[in-house]
Order: sequence, then C-alpha cells, then structure tokens
Amino acid sequence: MLRPFLLLGGRVMDKGVVIVTGGSRGIGAATARLAAARGYAVVVNYSASADAAQAVCADIHARGGKAAAVRGDVSLEADIDHIFAAADRLGRLAGLVNNAGVIDRVARVDEFDTARLTRMFAVNTMGTILCSGRAVRRMSSRYGGKGGAIVNITSAAAKLGAPGTYVDYAAAKGAVDSFTVGLALEVAAEGIRVNGVRPGIIDTELHAAGGDPDRAARMAASLPMPRVGTAEEVARAILWLLSDEASYTTGTVIDVTGGRGIRP
Repeated sequence: MLRPFLLLGGRVMDKGVVIVTGGSRGIGAATARLAAARGYAVVVNYSASADAAQAVCADIHARGGKAAAVRGDVSLEADIDHIFAAADRLGRLAGLVNNAGVIDRVARVDEFDTARLTRMFAVNTMGTILCSGRAVRRMSSRYGGKGGAIVNITSAAAKLGAPGTYVDYAAAKGAVDSFTVGLALEVAAEGIRVNGVRPGIIDTELHAAGGDPDRAARMAASLPMPRVGTAEEVARAILWLLSDEASYTTGTVIDVTGGRGIRP
C-alpha cells in the first residue's frame, strides 16, 4: 500500500523530476534546494525525519518551486517503489541522486557483527543499486525513455579505508564507486549518464550519528585546505553532473574533499 506524500505546488518546472534520497538533511537537503532553484521538480525522500523533509519542501515552495516529501527506506524494495511512484506523479524522471546513507559507531573490524554489516550495505550499497535500476527503467532509451542522469554519493573513505573507525562504511562506499563505473558503461548508449561525488570532511550531522559530533571540527586544521566543507559545496558538484554542462561526462567520481585523500 502506497503511503501518502506531501506535495507543495508552485510554478511549473520544465526540467523534469529529480529524486534525492536522504534529502531531508545535510548534503541531500542542500541538493534538493539547489535542484529546485535550477528548475527541477524534486522528490525529497526521507526515512525518519518527516519534519525536516517538509521544511525542505516548504523552502522550495516559498521560492516558487515544486517538491514532494516522500517517506521510504531505500533498503526495502516496496519503499523504493513508493518513492518512484511519487516521482511518476510529478512528471518525467530526469535525475536520481543516490544520497541516502548510514554510518555506525566507531569500531574496529573485529567488533563488527552481522546486524551492523547488513544495515551498512543494505542502505549504502544495495539501496543505491536498487534505486538506480528503477531509474534506468524510466530513463533508458531501451524502455522508451528520454535519458537522464544518476549521481551516486560515495565518500573519501572509499579510498582511505577509514581504519579504526568505519572500515565497513568505507567498503560499502567503495562498492558504490565500482558500481558507478559499471552502470555508466552499461547504459552509456541508452541516454543515461552515471557519475559520483566523493565528499570529504563535510559539516553535516553524519559525524554525530557515528558518535563523534566534533570530528569534523577537530580534523579541519589537518586538511590540505584547512577547513571543513559545506553541504552546499557538495551540492554544486552534484548539480553540475546532473546538468547538460556535464553532457560528455560519465563513469566519473568527483572528489569534493578539500584535497584530502589526493596522492601525488
């Protein structure tokens, strides 16, 4: 049974619909707001933060945009179908931003259990893959679609490994890196571009969710650019990859890390 979703109307959009998973906070919220400002109708997906998702939609509506707050857990196929059905009601799907993700408490590999790993990969990796499959069915010329773009949000941890903190998160995001390249090649001739954005230390609530709310501020001085990044800086890279300005770019993952993780 489909859950109801909040629809906030405004001016008619002409760029199609973008789904932002995990769109109620942080990078997802910044991406949803910027996508609306660039002329897209936006599905703001959330799992638990209904008030935050509705606040993002209210901001979009106040600026003349169109948005729907849609509840759904991307690790559950029925919820994914609900998210995409809501997008279908808004119009033609033009883009998907696979941003929904989870982290866990700081721990070593020898402390992990199956429950932690199942959740980590179900949301961060499997959710990205399953959502992308639904997007391909709507955008691919193979199915009569008019093309589109997918942007997967990965992490600098995928390259750095996150030893002693979140090796499982790093591994899940490393899988997203590989998936980005594979899917890009699979659908390149079908009008779909698939790219990724790899954020570094960004000022969001993610670190608090991992039990270390001061981690970003503590690490700032040690970064090549000695400050943390903002969600808006990541969102700008995402929107470039969604746009026609990136029309010949696919299979690429852009680092938005302030230089962290770059090897000479």
